[in-house]
Amino acid sequence: MIDSAERTVRDGESNVSTERQQLLDWIERDRDELVRFLQDFVRHKSPNPPGDTREVATFITKFLDKAGLPYRIIAPHHEMPNIVGAFDGASPGRHLVLNGHIDVFPVADDGAGWSKDPWGGEIADGKVYGRGVADMKAGTTASIFTYLYLHRLKDKIKGKLTLTAVSDEETFGPYGARYLMEHHPEVHGDALLNGEPSSPFSVRFGEKGPLWLEVTVNTPGAHGAYTHASKSATKTAMAIAVELEKLVEIKPELSDNVRTAIDAGRATMDRAMGPGAGDIVDKVTLNIGTIKGGVKVNMVPSSATFEPDIRLPLGVTRERVLAEVEKIMKAFPEATVKETNCNLPSWVDPDCEIIRIVQKNVEALRGFTPQPIVSLGGTDARLWRYRNIQACVYGPFPHGMGSFDEHVDIEDFLHIVRTHTLSAYDFLTA
Repeated sequence: MIDSAERTVRDGESNVSTERQQLLDWIERDRDELVRFLQDFVRHKSPNPPGDTREVATFITKFLDKAGLPYRIIAPHHEMPNIVGAFDGASPGRHLVLNGHIDVFPVADDGAGWSKDPWGGEIADGKVYGRGVADMKAGTTASIFTYLYLHRLKDKIKGKLTLTAVSDEETFGPYGARYLMEHHPEVHGDALLNGEPSSPFSVRFGEKGPLWLEVTVNTPGAHGAYTHASKSATKTAMAIAVELEKLVEIKPELSDNVRTAIDAGRATMDRAMGPGAGDIVDKVTLNIGTIKGGVKVNMVPSSATFEPDIRLPLGVTRERVLAEVEKIMKAFPEATVKETNCNLPSWVDPDCEIIRIVQKNVEALRGFTPQPIVSLGGTDARLWRYRNIQACVYGPFPHGMGSFDEHVDIEDFLHIVRTHTLSAYDFLTA
């Protein structure tokens, strides 16, 4: 005989199975609508700079209005609105936040390198092309439709689901997610799911952090033939840049579980971000992003400025790097340095619950388990990790991200939608 307690458990499992299948059925039924939405999303231009996302925000809110979904606009900058929606389930529980950004990288005026219209949302060979389709309109579409589908099952879930479709991510979010996190604690939640490009084979539990500096060199300058009369500001700047390469020798201090996850994820990182990505994930890296100096070829330059982009890996602090920079600069009294930006590296337990849920669903949907990895670039997910909120990133391949012919495979895109929808459901019914 089956006692009443066991029957209740079995009935509950049956209901969950039916609801999960209902979610998958909706996504399959809506395949064409999902792809059209993504195409139209791309066609609504939102390059940052300049960062004006009003047109694309209106596109999204019209969709939410038609579906009868709750939301509000929070716009600390009138050209950069943030869309925040939320609803409660049938009973108390945990709070999951879906996060995606609606601004994208700009495109050169002549569209150099593109074989497709960068704002066309064109489909070719099973892929959707366009600026921002990978970074990150595919992932934000997954968030929006996850919000739609779970709203239909709100009487079946516990806790709260929040959607944050934000502006200003490409410039670190002073009017976007960062503003929301600082001024609207209702978006903090217990966990975050984000669809930034990562590759279906990886799930990101952390990311490196950028530390940007500006180095300025001033010397008397002289006639170009009178090199004995003055040091060259540009040559001094180049010498400093060479010395800054020593920063890559700094070793991170990591816990065993994070070190193990990083080592295990190196091959997956190469697959997602290109050969060599896994080699630099735990290293300080240096890129001289800009350099300017001199007025005329036959003058010894009296001024030069360059901007180092230093990426901090997990386990390396800002203070540790700046101390090394200070030591280097002592040999160049004609130079000064100032910090222009810093976002610290961030990470959560690579075995935290939301990551395990995503892994379980990918295993069921695609037959493989995505590897926890660390991102080389930054995402808004860092802002939740800074508050010790478990946050993971699971999105499509970054094909053409920040370059030309950016695209997303349609089947990968639909897989991301399925994974986000099921994972949100699982978290809010656990």
